[in-house]
Amino acid sequence: MDVEDFREHGKEMVEYICEYLSTLEERRVTPSVEPGYLSKLLPQQAPQEPEDWATIMADVDSKIMPGVTHWQHRRFHAYFPSGNSFPSILGDMLADAIGCIGFSWAASPACTELETIVLDWLGKAIGLPEEFLAFPKGSKGGGVIQTSASECVLVCMLAARAQAIKKLKQLHPSVEEGMLLSKLMAYCSKEAHSCVEKAAMICFVKLRILEPDEKCCLRGDTLRQAMEEDEAMGLTPFFVSTTLGTTSCCSFDNLPEVGPVCKRFPAVWLHVDGAYAGNAFICPELKPMLGGIEYADSFNTNSNKWLLVNFDCSTMWVRDRFRLTSALVVDPLYLQHGYSDAAIDYRHWGVPLSRRFRSLKLWFVLRSYGISGLQSYIRHHIRLAKRFEALVNQDRRFQVCNEVKLGLVCFRLKGSDELNQKLLSNINESGRLHMVPASVNEKYVIRFCAVAQNATEDDVDHAWEVITEFASELLETQHLEKVASVYYSGVAWLVTRGGRTCLRRLALFILRTCPVASAIYGFLDPSVLVGAEGYFGQLGSHATPSTLPLTIPQNRRKTNSWHEKEPQRRIRSQILTDKKQPFL
Repeated sequence: MDVEDFREHGKEMVEYICEYLSTLEERRVTPSVEPGYLSKLLPQQAPQEPEDWATIMADVDSKIMPGVTHWQHRRFHAYFPSGNSFPSILGDMLADAIGCIGFSWAASPACTELETIVLDWLGKAIGLPEEFLAFPKGSKGGGVIQTSASECVLVCMLAARAQAIKKLKQLHPSVEEGMLLSKLMAYCSKEAHSCVEKAAMICFVKLRILEPDEKCCLRGDTLRQAMEEDEAMGLTPFFVSTTLGTTSCCSFDNLPEVGPVCKRFPAVWLHVDGAYAGNAFICPELKPMLGGIEYADSFNTNSNKWLLVNFDCSTMWVRDRFRLTSALVVDPLYLQHGYSDAAIDYRHWGVPLSRRFRSLKLWFVLRSYGISGLQSYIRHHIRLAKRFEALVNQDRRFQVCNEVKLGLVCFRLKGSDELNQKLLSNINESGRLHMVPASVNEKYVIRFCAVAQNATEDDVDHAWEVITEFASELLETQHLEKVASVYYSGVAWLVTRGGRTCLRRLALFILRTCPVASAIYGFLDPSVLVGAEGYFGQLGSHATPSTLPLTIPQNRRKTNSWHEKEPQRRIRSQILTDKKQPFL
């Protein structure tokens, strides 16, 4: 493909993307495929000869798109938003065209410096203390773009581990580092993201997972007690990961309580994960949720979640960048340059050496929307979530299970976890909506998140209509199953107890317990009831609800013609007026 071909096909691709995003509502939210579907459609070997571009794009439509989950769909309400906007797409396109690998300032000065600048922009908009910014005079802090919040947590834990071992080595110079490592203890709430546990596994450190309160919030007293217990056992607390806006229910750890506790332990690094909620702090009315950030050593939020920036773009700030980089510096001669002392080299801020020009798309978005435009977008999602919360609260069959502060609502049908699992499974299998579950206070809940950039109140209302439709069907089915179970059990008990003498009780049992008793009774007359004894009697004493039939066999049924009405009236009157025989 030469320049002219790219110009032609590039225009076609832009048109394809616009058409895709404009017609998403015509597609199922989730694909109707099974694992391994694509391997049956594609060859086992790469093509030996070049293929025509039109053929490749035809395969995108026929083979790739049928297996795509459409995260930008207005009916997609799972997880958290996956940022997407046209300025961001264009920024990634330009970054890919430039193709620089910005591991150091010398490798691409603009790549490094733009990242530092836009991270200061965003940090100020969020309301981070000046110590987290790169440019204020005397500051040792700064921001960096990582791949994901998981990477942010990992590099902060690595830095905390290096700092803790250095301090322990000063106290115990003759002890091997491996022994010191075994003494380190990290902490997080049960509501923390799973990436904290994975980071602890990678760092070979112990992790103590603490119970939150009834609002799924980690409290200071809980942390203090755990750290004191571990210190008394000879362990060294070194890292605490807190969350503002947890994945399961968007709860907030109590930073004003946790922060002072961490300050009592000199080796502890306090990290704040605000992957989703952190973006919302650009709104002045939401900044109080950031209270306690002055105690933190590091903070991250994913602009690729709720700031209309495409993945990957997880932003992270540290109070002291030298504590971070000292744990990660590897400086071979071929990576050194003459400005190392005067410039930031982001290769020392994370795990990978190679780095994409990700700041371009963030820069494009911040300039295209402005802070005011992004604030409006976030506020709109919060209003949609509040609307959904109100709809849930209006239906007595449902309950809201979290404190709705941002764009996430956790709800459930009043009933068992199994009932809610079935409800969510039925909805997702239909392809009309997509949501995911979570566990909140040991209960199975369904998460509904405002996700699509252009979602409207009509989309929320439609989602609720789908949810209530499936809920009504499920509850009706559950009720009929319960009735059938009672009916079968009663029939089995009656048939195995008394033969002909129980026929009156059997008929009365049907009339009193079965919601369709009048319909069933309309098919019965005395001869049928007598015949039923022989039919049910053949089932024997081992009859169970699963073996008993729901209806009388076809050869035992009788049409309800006009000349049979009088016998039916007589037996019905006799049954209903018989007070001598006790029911069951």
